[in-house]
Amino acid sequence: MNKIPILLIFSRVVFGLVITALSIYQPPYFSTINISLIFLGLLFDIFDGIIARRLNISTPTLRRLDSGVDQFFWLTIIASCYLIYPEFFKNNIAKISILLSIEACCYLLSYLKFKKEVATHAIASKFWTLTLFGTLIQIMATGNSIILFNICFFMGIATRLEIMGMLLIIKQWTNDIPTIYHAILIRKGRNIKRNKLFNG
Repeated sequence: MNKIPILLIFSRVVFGLVITALSIYQPPYFSTINISLIFLGLLFDIFDGIIARRLNISTPTLRRLDSGVDQFFWLTIIASCYLIYPEFFKNNIAKISILLSIEACCYLLSYLKFKKEVATHAIASKFWTLTLFGTLIQIMATGNSIILFNICFFMGIATRLEIMGMLLIIKQWTNDIPTIYHAILIRKGRNIKRNKLFNG
């Protein structure tokens, strides 16, 4: 049972590689398979943390691993969408570059300050993940996204700024910080309440 969260985490690495390979070779029904794997990856991302917390094995190391695999999984999907529909990326290069740059800044800030990657798993970021999921599914299925992409862009900027704010506020590296308010409480040495469904 204790290995289930690890298996769910590493399954997303496999899914990401398969999605990329399918996007390169584009066999029959590859888009349907890709969308199914993205959906499974999202589900596994939700349940790996829930199961780990239920089994009382949600350690900082596991949360860091989860964050790293999340990045890999979503970046492979973005790359796969680019392989299939490069025109969308050319038309939206400015916004995509800004979003990827601010994401990179979060990781750079965390490494410079704590020598560790980001693992805040903030609640707002989870909602952004859902908009990212919807946007990439729409691109994968149709080759375009306007309203969802713009929602995803602005939510992405807002949630990345929140994460950077958290990193600047806390004195020591901490995983699973629900909101920037909780980061302030942590800085003051206060215990915070974490939702067992969403945070460790």
